[in-house]
Amino acid sequence: MNRLSRMQTVLLIAFLVITWGVNWPVTKFALQFTPPILFSGMRTLLGGIFLLVAALPKYKSVRFRTNWHIYAISALLNIILYYGLQTVGLQHLPSGLFSVLVFLQPVLVGIFSWLWLGEPMYRVKIFGLALGFAGVATIGLGGLSGHISAVGILLGLGSALSWALGTVYVKKAGENVDSIWLVTLQLIAGGLFMTGIGAATESWSAIVWSMPYIVSLLFISIFVIAIGWSVFFILIGSGEASKVAANTFLIPLVAIAVGVIFLHERFTAYLLAGLVLIMVSIYCVNRKPKRAAAVT
Repeated sequence: MNRLSRMQTVLLIAFLVITWGVNWPVTKFALQFTPPILFSGMRTLLGGIFLLVAALPKYKSVRFRTNWHIYAISALLNIILYYGLQTVGLQHLPSGLFSVLVFLQPVLVGIFSWLWLGEPMYRVKIFGLALGFAGVATIGLGGLSGHISAVGILLGLGSALSWALGTVYVKKAGENVDSIWLVTLQLIAGGLFMTGIGAATESWSAIVWSMPYIVSLLFISIFVIAIGWSVFFILIGSGEASKVAANTFLIPLVAIAVGVIFLHERFTAYLLAGLVLIMVSIYCVNRKPKRAAAVT
C-alpha cells in the first residue's frame, strides 16, 4: 500500500478521532430505542452494504477461495467480538468510561506489533505506552464506585483485546487482500452473524423506529462503520500499526466531551488527569528518538 503524506495522515486521523469519538455517545443514545445485539448487527450489516456499492467495480480482486480465512478471522476479531462486546457493555457503563477501557487497544497493539510484526520498540515508546496505560487506569479508577458494573469493565477489556488482535492481524495479512473488500466482507459477515444472534435472542418489535433512532443508525452505519473502518485500515496499512493505534487514544476525549455535554455524564478530576497522561502518551509514542537503541 502506498504511504500517505503527512497532511493526508493528519486529516484521516482527525476524521477518525472525531467520528469514532462521537460514535460512543450516539450509540449510547440509540440503545434507548433498540435491543443491543440487533442494533450491533444492523449497523454493521448496513455499513457493509453501503460499502459494497464502492467495492463491486473491483469484484475480480476478491479471490475468495484463496483469502476466505483472512476475511473470516478479521470479521471475528474486528466485528463480531469487538462490536458484540462493545454494544452489550455500553449498557453497563457510561459511554465515556467504556470508550476509555476499549482504548487500552493502542497499548496492546504496541506490544503485539513489536512481538509479531517486528516494529521497533524504543524506550520513549515504552514510556509513552506506559503513560497511556496509566491514563486509562486513572480514569478507570475514578469510575470504580458502587454503581459501576464489573461485567461492563470485563466487556470493555475484552473488546479492546479483540480489536488489538484484529488490527495486528490485518496489518500482517492485509497485503494479500484488497483493502476495500476486506472491510466490506468483514462487515457483511459480522453483521449477518450478529443480526442472526439478535433475531434469535431479542425481539424485532422492541425496536422503536423513531426519527432520532433512524438518523443515529444511518450516521453510525455510513460514517462510523463503512467510512471509518476503511480509513482505519488505510492508516494501518500505510504506517506503523503502533503509532496509528496510539493516536486513537484521542477518541475518548471526544467521547467524554460529547457524553458530558449531551448525555449529562460526570466529568471528574480523574478523567482530567487521565486525559492529560493520554495526550503526553501520544506525543511520546509518535516522537522519533534521535539516539535511542531499539529494545530487543
